[in-house]
Amino acid sequence: MTVPNERQSSDILLDVSDLHVSFAAYAGEVQAVRGAGFTLRRGETIAIVGESGSGKSVTARSVMRLLPPSIAKIKKGSIRYKEKELTALSEKEMRKLRGSEISIIFQDAMTALNPTVTIGEQLIEGIVRHENITRADARKRAVDMLQLVGIRDPETRLKQHLHQFSGGMRQRIMIAIAAIGNPSVIIADEPTTALDVTIQAQILDLFKLLQQKTGVSIIMITHDLGVVASIADRVNVMYAGKIVESGPVRDIFRNPQHSYTRALLAAMPRLDRDRSIPLQAIPGTPPDLFAPPQGCAFAARCPNAMEVCGVAQPETTQLPGGHEVDCWLQDPRAKQVIPPLIKTISETAVSIDK
Repeated sequence: MTVPNERQSSDILLDVSDLHVSFAAYAGEVQAVRGAGFTLRRGETIAIVGESGSGKSVTARSVMRLLPPSIAKIKKGSIRYKEKELTALSEKEMRKLRGSEISIIFQDAMTALNPTVTIGEQLIEGIVRHENITRADARKRAVDMLQLVGIRDPETRLKQHLHQFSGGMRQRIMIAIAAIGNPSVIIADEPTTALDVTIQAQILDLFKLLQQKTGVSIIMITHDLGVVASIADRVNVMYAGKIVESGPVRDIFRNPQHSYTRALLAAMPRLDRDRSIPLQAIPGTPPDLFAPPQGCAFAARCPNAMEVCGVAQPETTQLPGGHEVDCWLQDPRAKQVIPPLIKTISETAVSIDK
């Protein structure tokens, strides 16, 4: 899925096009990402949203070239960062980019960070590795970064280990480590999943503050549509390895065009919803990516599926305002359907002030 006009813009920082990623397994080849594409502009936050197994994290790690080479392979496609084609870079060249140009924040700080080394050493290590800077200057920057992410008494905290921090504080440290090298892009892979709603809101506010202070571009990987509505400028809806709908977050929430997007929105809980009306679960299960379907991957679960949906890939329809959707129902020859979820969707749409 591509937007030609957007790709000509000088604001484009990262351009992923027709990405195909597969994993070798005993049962065969898992086609985890099947032609995904998106763009990221300078100073922008985009979200990639979908169910577990949709290919979100694989796409993110492909950008960083962090997939295990023994089992994972980028079979096709382009990942272009500024003037560099990342799929063509050596591992040594990628190491220079990681942290200094593109950083990633993982979901679980306890497994992503080293529990045997102090927080200060982990912060300082990244700066010294990428920049010609003394350890004293690196330490000063580490103190400043901890203050920026809201950690009090940073001088003392630098000497402490990961187990001495709460879950929310660990996530702040992850953000500090990702941001301390002044990267142009930060990929946040489910950074708020394990946190309660209060701490989650604080972490999202921290991302906004960081973007205001540094101008960093953010890719937010999540399954939580509340996070998307809170922080993203544009959203890419991913299903079975493909991005099936993309566009400005307001358009996607107010006027979803793909049946999968509508189903996700209908399943989103709201505090003010009528408790007598149950949340609408999405029936069925995602397709087997050992042998992906020939047609639309969502056809077997779609209440509006037509015969063509099961036999041919839907074409991309360009809608006003950079809104795109891959769905046969957008074809002028298709039957005109008002999905039964529409009323629920309009009631569920959150207030987005952008």
